[in-house]
Amino acid sequence: MKKILLIITLVISALFTEANAQKQIVFEGVTIPRTMKFENKTLQLNGAGSRSKMWVEVYIQALYLSHLSQNPKEIINDNLEMSIRIEITSALVSSGKLTRALNTGFEKSAGTNFITFKPKMELLKSYLSEEITKGDVFELTYNPTDSSVWVIKNGTLKGKVPGFDFKKVFFGIWLGDNPVDEELKNSLLGI
Repeated sequence: MKKILLIITLVISALFTEANAQKQIVFEGVTIPRTMKFENKTLQLNGAGSRSKMWVEVYIQALYLSHLSQNPKEIINDNLEMSIRIEITSALVSSGKLTRALNTGFEKSAGTNFITFKPKMELLKSYLSEEITKGDVFELTYNPTDSSVWVIKNGTLKGKVPGFDFKKVFFGIWLGDNPVDEELKNSLLGI
């Protein structure tokens, strides 16, 4: 009888472990969900990668889409729910460093139109102004219903930056023709 109970326990444990493995992946020590919920929609993990500065991994980033795609122009131009998830993996990351890096990437993505988007970029930076610690998770999610990028930190909505045009430039930071990191772009696209 004890052997039968042990076998049943092992089988149930194996099934539970397999089910959990399908719900998430571990990438460089960070657990990343395969799906995320946003406004009653399910977004799927498209790809994930790490961002490093001077040989130090600073965050793990994941791209979630309504429909999986390896076409960066299509993703940037889609008016569908999508999200960038960033998990901070280094104590060296501060609010100032993160916002400066985003500003630099945004400037590259916007090109000559940067001045037009500067007020919206400043609004985004204000939502990221709180202290940042290792393990913080940011979800920067585009909502086509109100045409805005929602800034969520550790599950709490910090604010919204309006504009489909802003969304295109924002996602262009990582997926545009001149991304902040070509290797990260390919990882987010699952290439």
